[in-house]
Amino acid sequence: MSNSVSAIANAPTVSQTQPASVNTAYRTRQWKPEQVLFTPAALDEPWGQQILERVRSLDLPVEFLKANRITGLRGETERETYSVAKRTLAVVTAPASQLKLTPIPPSADWQFHLAQGCPAHCQYCYLAGSLQGPPAIRVYANLPQILDNLKHYEKSDRDTSYEVSCYTDPLGIEHLTGSLAECIRYFGTRERGYLRWVSKFDNVDGLLGLPHNGHTRCRFSINAAPVSRFLEGGTASIAERLQAVRKLALPREQGGGGYPIGFVVAPIMPIENWQEEYSQLLDQAANTLDFDCDLTFELISHRFTPGSKGVLEQWYPNSKLDLDESKRSVKRNKFGGTKYVYDKDTMKTLKAFFEDAIAQRFPNAEILYWT
Repeated sequence: MSNSVSAIANAPTVSQTQPASVNTAYRTRQWKPEQVLFTPAALDEPWGQQILERVRSLDLPVEFLKANRITGLRGETERETYSVAKRTLAVVTAPASQLKLTPIPPSADWQFHLAQGCPAHCQYCYLAGSLQGPPAIRVYANLPQILDNLKHYEKSDRDTSYEVSCYTDPLGIEHLTGSLAECIRYFGTRERGYLRWVSKFDNVDGLLGLPHNGHTRCRFSINAAPVSRFLEGGTASIAERLQAVRKLALPREQGGGGYPIGFVVAPIMPIENWQEEYSQLLDQAANTLDFDCDLTFELISHRFTPGSKGVLEQWYPNSKLDLDESKRSVKRNKFGGTKYVYDKDTMKTLKAFFEDAIAQRFPNAEILYWT
């Protein structure tokens, strides 16, 4: 089997798993944008005013725009544009088109958005090529309208699931917006509506006491040490993410949030010694979750499109991520789009490993899908 990311394969492996009760000394800093832009429409929204109060409490520089367009973020090169945009928080209103939800299988029935653009710097970023314009973090000030719209998609005779903000990391910007907590509160009042979110950050303390009523599943993206350490810039460490999962999953009477939780192992890559690396990851997760909890797994192999490759090579010109099409199989969708995925034998081997490894360590967990 070829090593698809051989350039990162010689990175040091993770050390012995720490006991679940031990916290690491290193803490990931919360993202603080260098400029915060507010459109007039956003300021007209009560939720926009709430975001403004949060931003001001952090002493961040604020600029009030005269029009509802975000301009001035482009540099002379794509790399310069990326740098400026990723340091910018723009508070805007979601356009009417976003109130028409789209399905997002296999993750959930529907997706809706609190923001677009992510503060992390993952060199395999799935947003590359899928967002229009500079990759600034645009958060939505008309949150009450967005939430009120969701009831039109619920079914009275079955549960309906919603993935929130797959175009950002909602926990990574929660200290600036408070929007994720508001979503959790909302879904805690629904009879048949369920919320799902995923993150690579760890600032969960503000979510522990919320009245979620079991209607929110908190999932964290995790990966083998060489991948997380060298390709996931600006995120919490795996140890920190696992501690966040533990807090959320612990019962309320033990000081936790009592949430259903999940792991999204992604993007899975057959790096050198991948069985050992991913075994260590799953051992670390099992040691951290040393109590009964409602746990699911989602398994996603690495893939890329021609468009995303072009963007990623401009954003991260020195990346060691292997985007060699000659080592991949081509997968086409019904609309004619192309993705480059691992060959069938590699996929079969990876899938079998994870199914067996998860069953051994988490016999009561459900694997929702492999892709």
